[in-house]
Amino acid sequence: MFLSAVTLAKSKSKTILVKMLSQAGTGYSFNTKRSRLREKLTLLHYDPVVKAKVLFVEQKKIRSL
Repeated sequence: MFLSAVTLAKSKSKTILVKMLSQAGTGYSFNTKRSRLREKLTLLHYDPVVKAKVLFVEQKKIRSL
């Protein structure tokens, strides 16, 4: 019985874990999931340092899920 390369190939996951960084300059960040096919995320999220909703942008990819 022979195993072909097709059966041993790994498939890529559909979601990735990314780090979101606050644009208020506080250094606060959190991790979230996004689809691998989407563009980089920008979100309005609560920053506890400023105690207000601020813009968060995707900083870097952490890992595949």
